[in-house]
Amino acid sequence: MATIRRIGFGTIFELENDVVGIGTDNPTHKLQALGNIRSEAETDIGISSLTTYQGFTDKEARFTTGQIDIESQSGATSGEIVIDGDVTVSSATTFTSGPQNLTVTDTFTLPSGDTNSRELKPTAGSLRFNQDFATLEFYTGNNWATVNTFTEMQNSPGNRGRGVFAAGVSGPAETRTIDFINIASKGNAISFGEAFPQVESRVAGTGNAIRGIFAGTNDTDSHEIIEYITTASEGDSIDFGNLSEGRGTMGAAASSTRAIFMAGRTPSSQNIIDYIEIMTTGNALDFGDCTEQAQWVSCNNSTTRAIRMGGENSVSPGNQGGRLDTIDFVNISSKGNAVDFGKLTSKRGETASCSSATRGITASGSPTQSKTQFDYITMASEGNAIIFGDLTGRSVALAAGVSNGTRGVIAGGYLSPGSVNSIDFVLFSSTGNAQDFGELTQDRWSLGGVSDSHGGLGGF
Repeated sequence: MATIRRIGFGTIFELENDVVGIGTDNPTHKLQALGNIRSEAETDIGISSLTTYQGFTDKEARFTTGQIDIESQSGATSGEIVIDGDVTVSSATTFTSGPQNLTVTDTFTLPSGDTNSRELKPTAGSLRFNQDFATLEFYTGNNWATVNTFTEMQNSPGNRGRGVFAAGVSGPAETRTIDFINIASKGNAISFGEAFPQVESRVAGTGNAIRGIFAGTNDTDSHEIIEYITTASEGDSIDFGNLSEGRGTMGAAASSTRAIFMAGRTPSSQNIIDYIEIMTTGNALDFGDCTEQAQWVSCNNSTTRAIRMGGENSVSPGNQGGRLDTIDFVNISSKGNAVDFGKLTSKRGETASCSSATRGITASGSPTQSKTQFDYITMASEGNAIIFGDLTGRSVALAAGVSNGTRGVIAGGYLSPGSVNSIDFVLFSSTGNAQDFGELTQDRWSLGGVSDSHGGLGGF
């Protein structure tokens, strides 16, 4: 056994079996240090891997002001990492062996950029800051998802979990009224503002955690309109842009970034699907086509899918007056035509839908025997809908649905001979009949509904 003493490390190294490494002419030799290693002001050039049998001898690895850049360093530690100063961690930097504690004494900056600057082939678990939405996001291995905000919604329901209902028909006249509710608590709706004069009835509603989107009407002077609100604040809607083709009675769904509009009437039934990027303004773009022409539809959504539920097709009068039981879907993050999902429990249109991240419900509708009934689907798998329960007894069609990911709410609707102001709710986690929630500020049907915490949020 060879012994090398005091070579600048302040201790003794015992070298076994000619395993050397310091100052050697042979780069394949290694240094086996059986004692402690201490150094100050060390500069590492290139790629280093620091591992020992039991991790670092010291319980703390301290990084002072500096930068860890792409493909330059990796290390393993089982103790505490203390970052003292401004340290930037790039997308290719990894700490293995899972540090037990990470203490930031100054600032810790993640990679950041807009939605378009995401890596094309990221590693599962990659974390970044999305400047478009001011949110942290991570890659699941299949898609980018936001760090969820359910804790905030549970602790501060006034900050999140708001449902907003806009426009519609009240009595014989169309209305511009916008109401809101706090979904986590029961109670009557409160006035929010007014929709622009162009947005009146047969509107579709959706949105993300920041914006609510209302689109399409039956008014031929403005049926291509898209407008938006900031859901957390009250006020009138603002012009966003135009649909690719003006129409009303569409279904609408959204992820955190993109809104999808499916089917509708011009006044003939359409199979159009178009989309917008929610945090920008501008006209909708073509996405693809539904599996059939349909109007008076509603949509459910998960973080990845927009799902069209039933509807009516006036060009097929032999199909129970043109009513449909079809369910089809698209993947929100990519463009293309819809594919078959399954069928509703009965053929009907004029429905209202809302969803958690896993389960979608579709309520009421026309014909009469379907006006109180809820169906549900499991959105990650295709298949036919299953009966969920019934409304509180107020049979309605042309209502609107919103959700906070836990609770689904159905508001308004038409009950001959006129409109209603009732609001019902159900819990997604169980099946059963709806319960009374409260009332809208005015009776109306054919209204649009949005929320800031529905089941599609967290996906792109």
